[in-house]
Amino acid sequence: MTAKRNTPVALIRNAAPFAIRAERASDVVAREALLDACFGENRHARACQRLRDGRAPAAGLSLAAVRQDGRLVGTVRLWHVSAGGRSALMLGPLAVDDDRRGLGVGAALMQRALATAKTRGHVAVILLGDAPYYARFGFSAAKTGELSLPGTFERERLLGLELVEGALDGAWGMIVPTGASLSKAKAPRTASRSRNRKAPLPVPHAA
Repeated sequence: MTAKRNTPVALIRNAAPFAIRAERASDVVAREALLDACFGENRHARACQRLRDGRAPAAGLSLAAVRQDGRLVGTVRLWHVSAGGRSALMLGPLAVDDDRRGLGVGAALMQRALATAKTRGHVAVILLGDAPYYARFGFSAAKTGELSLPGTFERERLLGLELVEGALDGAWGMIVPTGASLSKAKAPRTASRSRNRKAPLPVPHAA
């Protein structure tokens, strides 16, 4: 009698060690801690923060990356702005937990955010970040040379992406916030809680 052969069974791993979903109210504390760790105690003084203070993010465009255990490991939000009179979104901050680098968390957040923005009818996205990293998503400085941000910023890091061709043609002037105002009770905090956190290694975050 021939012995029954054991058929090997392949172990199926999860497609990714994280999932992308809409941000929840319960994510706020973890999100703020992650942003403190990535950007430091002076993050509230950065140029792009002036476009976010006291404003609500664009609807449906606050995203979180979470592990299977529910821990938040990445965040991105987009905000309504006028780019020299042109309707656009400002992307940022984009941040990823240092322990999750190299797993595609940032890329997944970017791809979901841009796809959602396009689906919702937005025509252009602007950000302040590293050109070599964001070029893979279609961002460039080709149409942002005549735009400015409040405060000091590095010109070569101001990048744009047209979701509709020609959306940034001739864009000129100051980028200003146009999103809905928040009540003081809901406005972002201005004090950092991460004075004792160890600074992570540099990664190409969007401010």
